[in-house]
Amino acid sequence: MLPQPGVLMSENATIQRLDQMRIKIFGDGADLDSIIEANQRGLVKGFTTNPTLMAKAGITNYEVFAREVLRVVTDKPVSFEVFSDEFDEMEQQARKLAAFAPNVFVKIPVTNTRRESAASLIAKLHKEGIQLNITAILSLEQVRVVLDALQPDVPAFVSVFAGRIADTGRDPLPLMKEALQMLKARPAAELLWASPREPLNIMQAEQMGCHIITVTPDILAKCTKFGMSLEDLSLDTVKMFYNDAQKSRFTIA
Repeated sequence: MLPQPGVLMSENATIQRLDQMRIKIFGDGADLDSIIEANQRGLVKGFTTNPTLMAKAGITNYEVFAREVLRVVTDKPVSFEVFSDEFDEMEQQARKLAAFAPNVFVKIPVTNTRRESAASLIAKLHKEGIQLNITAILSLEQVRVVLDALQPDVPAFVSVFAGRIADTGRDPLPLMKEALQMLKARPAAELLWASPREPLNIMQAEQMGCHIITVTPDILAKCTKFGMSLEDLSLDTVKMFYNDAQKSRFTIA
């Protein structure tokens, strides 16, 4: 019998449903309707966004959008990012964002645009009990700096952009595995696989024991193919080509 859509086929041919995986799937985006739908479905365990996603979604009022999301998502972590390039302003923004709701995690970039480390700000905010999501991490040295700044008993997400690492032609898995080992020194911190490029990354993150992976709505939609037989997928592909050719009314004289 063929596996049902929405399940994961692992290397030993066992089938695992997405909702039975250990890894927590966080929705990544800034479309309120998609956030509401994902929250109602229950598969997603948290949400993240960033200024780029918000700009693409046409968000013009940061606070109105954030409060609307938090009105809908009340029992899952939601990450909102500071947007200043100056650390004193980042601190002010972080405090305001953290005060919106108890489930807010404030996203702090690992450096500003001048390559200046945010470690001191991270340490200050985290020591005060503010939940943080340290973002834009791409090296193990950055992971070390962040972990040194974090408190062992305050929740935090350490967001390593595995997809962007892969964009450079490097395999992100060795780095992600080492980062996971490093996080054992900070029990309240969780490793987040950021910027996945395809559903396969969910399987990779799950199998290596990563705590969290962010998933955009388009990648999540592709997960309906998990467990599908390759012959059936081949047929679906042929049908897609045929139907698109018919719609285009192609002819060869």
